[in-house]
Amino acid sequence: MPYRIRLPLVRIAALVAIIAGGAISVPAAATDRVVVVQLGDTLSEIALKHGVSVEQLRALNGIADPNRIYAGQRLRVSGQAASRPAAPAPRAREVVHVVARGENLTGIARRYGSTIKAIAKANWIANPSFLRVGQRLTIPGTAPSTTAPAPAAPAAASKVHVVTSGENLTGIARRYGSMIASIVKANGIANPSFLRVGQRLTIPGADGSASVESKMPAGMSSLVAKRKEIGDVIRAEAKARGVPVAFALAVAWQESGWRRSLVSRAGAVGVMQLTPATADWVAVTMLGHRVDVYDARSNVRAGVALLRHYLDRYHGDRRLVLAAYYQGQTAVDQHGVYQVTRPYVASILALEKLFGS
Repeated sequence: MPYRIRLPLVRIAALVAIIAGGAISVPAAATDRVVVVQLGDTLSEIALKHGVSVEQLRALNGIADPNRIYAGQRLRVSGQAASRPAAPAPRAREVVHVVARGENLTGIARRYGSTIKAIAKANWIANPSFLRVGQRLTIPGTAPSTTAPAPAAPAAASKVHVVTSGENLTGIARRYGSMIASIVKANGIANPSFLRVGQRLTIPGADGSASVESKMPAGMSSLVAKRKEIGDVIRAEAKARGVPVAFALAVAWQESGWRRSLVSRAGAVGVMQLTPATADWVAVTMLGHRVDVYDARSNVRAGVALLRHYLDRYHGDRRLVLAAYYQGQTAVDQHGVYQVTRPYVASILALEKLFGS
């Protein structure tokens, strides 16, 4: 529920005058700057964006609890400090949310400014980890939106997104109308396939005007430089087999970050993350000699040979090539690209642009 402040009787007349005038917050002078709170905003983010402190915002708007702001609330970000508490917030109302594929209560609660516990209680949900696609959820305690229009945002405005369980850059970029490469660059992400739950991502071009960024993030560039020896091996093998160099570099970075000693839980080994069974198949059908998955050059040579095989088999269609590398040739031939494979494909294609630059 939005925070309510009990006002002394002597201020009731002033409050009535404010409401009669159509205002629901501390009145602003003509020279004051005002922002409208959006879903997911926090007072600290608003303060940072407008170059003021949280305490200044609290003073300007008479905010008692900095953790209690709501979507649609109008906040002054400049002017004289408020001499009285803010007027009461609009009464909360309930809305209904229809669960879409991939959604969870964490993201839904954050979207509406509610809590997992409140939504679970309102909908008699026994296990908050399980939602049904198409399920209708009553969202309690959601503040109504204001009728006042939000100020126009500058071109290519940035937003902050907090990563929830199961999210990936493909879905996040699509949600905000941004680009994977732009988000990677803005946040210095070394490996686009790995996001941390709770990680805060700056989303550039959230108004849909994003352009493709081709410059490698500084953090990733530093790691690439440190692992130059492996990068040179990949380049040499790619050139020898006629595989696009940036493509091979991107696959290897996605798979291991060019780390020769990495072993996955599935038993995939090394720079190109080959399982012993796959390495044996490549050795017999493509190379004609044994592959040592624990030797960096042998590992890279087998992985690049496998990419060459898939490029030939799928007539250069990178989407199918990457799907086969991820889910297997037979699965692609029989079922096409799995839904779960698509973020992997998109991530590597974004990385290829970075390495190509």
